[in-house]
Order: sequence, then C-alpha cells, then structure tokens
Amino acid sequence: MLKEEKRDKKIKIFAASAFLNDLGADMISPIWPLFVTTVLKAPMSVLGFLDGLGESLVAFSQVISGFLSDKLRRRKIFIWLGYLGPVIGRIGYSISTTWQHLVPFRIFDRIGKMRDAPRDAMVAEAVKRERRGVSFGILEAMDSLGAVTGVVVSVLFFKFLGFRKLLFLAAIPSLISVFLIFFFIKESNDSKIYPGFRIGKLSKNLKLFFASSSIFSLGAFSYSFLLIFASNFGFAITFVPILYLIFTLVNSLFAWPFGRLADKYGRKTVSILSFLFWGLVSLGFLLSQNYWFIIFYFVLYGLHRAAWKPIQKTFVSELAPWGWRASTLGAFQMMLGLTALPASFIAGLLWDVFGPFAPFYFSLSLTVVAIILLILVQENNKEQT
Repeated sequence: MLKEEKRDKKIKIFAASAFLNDLGADMISPIWPLFVTTVLKAPMSVLGFLDGLGESLVAFSQVISGFLSDKLRRRKIFIWLGYLGPVIGRIGYSISTTWQHLVPFRIFDRIGKMRDAPRDAMVAEAVKRERRGVSFGILEAMDSLGAVTGVVVSVLFFKFLGFRKLLFLAAIPSLISVFLIFFFIKESNDSKIYPGFRIGKLSKNLKLFFASSSIFSLGAFSYSFLLIFASNFGFAITFVPILYLIFTLVNSLFAWPFGRLADKYGRKTVSILSFLFWGLVSLGFLLSQNYWFIIFYFVLYGLHRAAWKPIQKTFVSELAPWGWRASTLGAFQMMLGLTALPASFIAGLLWDVFGPFAPFYFSLSLTVVAIILLILVQENNKEQT
C-alpha cells in the first residue's frame, strides 16, 4: 500500500509540474505566430523554420537525455533542468527585437523537453501495464489543462500587457515546476546494469511504429499554420487565441478518456483513430472554409492530439526492450523532431509558393501511408520487469 501511495504521489507531482509548465507555454502559444510575423516582421517560411527548429531541438535533447538517463540510471536531474530551460527562453523572447534574436532563446526553450524521456520512463516504471495508458493520459490532460489556463490568461491579459510583458510573465510557472521536481521527486535506487542501446536490436514492430510515426510527422505541420489559415479566412486576430483555446480544451477533456480506451481496447486502435482525426482536419480545410466548419476542425485537431500524444508514449515504452526505455522514448522523440523541422519548413514553402491549401494536400497523402503502416504493427501485451 505504501509503495502504491508513493507511486501515486509521484504521478501527482509530475502532473502538477506539467500543468504549470504548460500554463506558461500556452500563455505564449496563441500569440507566438503573430509575434513572429507581425511584431518581428518575419515571413511564413521563417515561422515554419522556427517552429520546426523547436521540434527538432526537442528531439535531440530527448534522445541525449534518454540515453544518459538509462546509462547513468538517473532521471531526476534531467527533469528539473528541463523545466529550467523554458524559464531562460521565455525571458529571452520578451527582450528580442528581431527574429534572429529568437533563435538562441528558442534553443533554451525547446531543449527543456529533455525532461520528457526520463520523466516518461519514470512514469512507465512506476505503474503497471493496465494503468499505464491512463497514467500517461492524466499527464497529457494536465498538460492540456495548463494549456487551457494559459490561453485564458493570454486572452484576458494580452490587451493590457502586450506581447513582451506576457512573454516575460510566462517564465514564472516553469520556475515553480523546477522547485517541485527538485524537492519532491525521489530518485529510485536501481542497481541494474545498463545494457547499451543499439538500434539493430529493436523489434520489427517498434521499427514499423517508428516508420509510421515519422511519415505521419513529416506531414503533421505546426498548429501555427492552422491559426494563420483561420486568420486569413475571416477570423479576427483577437479571436485567434480562442481557436487555440478550443483545441487545447478538447485535448484536456479527452486525453484521459483516450488513455482509458487504449488500456481497454489497445494502443494501436487509438493511434489509428488519432491519425484519422488529423486526416479529417486536413480534408476539412480543403473542402470548406466556412466559419463554423473551421471551428469544428479545431475540435477535431484537439481530438487528434488527445488520442495521439499520450498513447504514443505508452506504445513506445511497451515495445521498448528492458533497460532501454528512456533511450527508446528519446530516440522516438528524436525521430519525430527530425521530421518536424522539414515538416513545418516544407509546409511554409508550399504555402508561400503554391498557396495555403498546398500543405493540406501534402499532409493528407502522408497520413494515408502512415495509417497503412500502423495497421501492420503488433502490440506487446507482456509486462516488462
């Protein structure tokens, strides 16, 4: 019983830290594309580059922290340092005067994601298989609830604070997360020897899942394009943060239920469903630009994120071999990041050269291929020890 209480406490601390960090992050997210393109006068291709760069940095930071976390058998230091990076990055955004200044602070902000692979490995190790999907669902729900709260703060205070003061204020919640992890998370004593990480030893199913996810990620461009698309088709700039609020609220409400569904009906079923949601988003933007339809597409986008983000971590952690959990989670995030940079950059180029519909045609095609590959993946139903 005491062991279960310690595990529950650990999940609660991680959930609180996730909430606070995303509160700060999503005070920024609704105004980020407008800050880059209107305040700092950057073109869409630069916005795509910055967003893609951010996702790629996320990937590299996670694979390195995941590898070191497994090798050293230490998780905590990478987690609290990961919450410190965004503090520096967000303060830096607030003092930037050209888009070039954003690059180093984007690095600090996004390498903060080094926390995720060690944290996710710690969560996977702390709970049994039958509760793993819902545990990751809880973390995603708190991420999204923090995002919803952050968007509400952004909407309410943006008019009074403006871009720069709001960017500075967004650093405070992440600073609180640093202290929560540092003082309240206990490192487990694991004497098992790290066996070394080798890509060639990964299972066929894990490689198929990597392939499917990378192809999907190559077409799944940043949410910034959805917001800019909406602003170009009749939505006032002041309403754009509301659209962001819609999909983050849906994400928050449905992440936990999708985690439960994954525990009951399987990881693959929910993963395919998440790809279908994104495909419907892409198809919807191509077929109709009606005001109410666009709002509905943001609901579908929220469902996609709720079904995909927590389940992919659960799926990978269970397909990973013993001792390589954080390394495999980090490698998976690196793979997503390596595709995220060209994904958003290609989407930006397609937009600039062929118009705003071109990225959606490209994305829809890759989504179909990704679903076909995902169908071939077989789940691992055995508990790791």
